Amino acid sequence: MKRQGTALRLTVFVGESDQWRHKPVFTEIVHRAHAAGLAGATVLRGVEGFGASNRVHTTRLLSLSEDLPVAVIIVDEQDKIREFLPQLDELITEGLVILDPVEVIRYLGRPPSAP
Repeated sequence: MKRQGTALRLTVFVGESDQWRHKPVFTEIVHRAHAAGLAGATVLRGVEGFGASNRVHTTRLLSLSEDLPVAVIIVDEQDKIREFLPQLDELITEGLVILDPVEVIRYLGRPPSAP
């Protein structure tokens, strides 16, 4: 069975070393999204990137960066995402938030096969 429809994708870009009360910001975002009942959240760690500081962060051995780019991606209904946004104001001091409409196809398991 599958469901289709429109949704809103929230992508939050922060640094891996960004902290909120001695925890990574990306971890706090995920936990708050879960508590808010959002459909799900995924954290992706970048291997290289730069942001407002214009400093390139990379996983290459010679650089040994500890502040790699991290993206938290959350997809849910537009109203739920917009209700969640004020929580980011408290957590993010430096970063980028992107909202874009998406079409979702969600697979919900397989129907039982006929005998």
